[in-house]
Parts: sequence; structure tokens; C-alpha cells
Amino acid sequence: MEIQKILNGTTLTVELDGRLDTTTAPKLEEELMSSVDGLTCLVFDLEKLEYISSAGLRVFLAMQQIMNKQGEMICKNVNETVMDVFDVTGFSDVLTIE
Repeated sequence: MEIQKILNGTTLTVELDGRLDTTTAPKLEEELMSSVDGLTCLVFDLEKLEYISSAGLRVFLAMQQIMNKQGEMICKNVNETVMDVFDVTGFSDVLTIE
């Protein structure tokens, strides 16, 4: 999986390309934990995310909890495959999806 981070003031946009699973989730979490201090908005662009596992969902939940305290988190460009996972797991009720 490729992770591209774009910082614009206190907004960080994270573009994910590939599969977010048990193998790649720890790397994403590590990258995000070192980047969230001082953010008021965390945006995930999921247009190129092909797959998300429970390990990936755990990272999203952890980031949502952090951002609830300091701003907001938005998931945008969610494709049908990932949206199905969000719907089945109830994450579509927890996450802000645009």
C-alpha cells in the first residue's frame, strides 16, 4: 500500500492506494501517530483503496477517537467496495463520509 500525506496548515490529507490489511495497517498507524499533533482536520482520500480489513478499521477507529478531541476526521472518495465494509461493520454510522 502507498501512503501519501499532504499537509495544508492544520489539515492533513492522507491518500491511500492499495490494500489496508494486517500487513499494512501498522505502517499507516505509525505514520499517522507521528503526524496528528496539532491537526484540526484529518482527511482520508480512499479513492484508490482496494480493500480494508479489520486491522485497517481499527486504525480508522483509533484516528477517529484522537480527532474527536482535537478536530474532525473525514473520509472522502470512498469507493463501493470500501463503503460496503463500512456499512456492514457500522463504521458508516461512526465516520464522516463525503
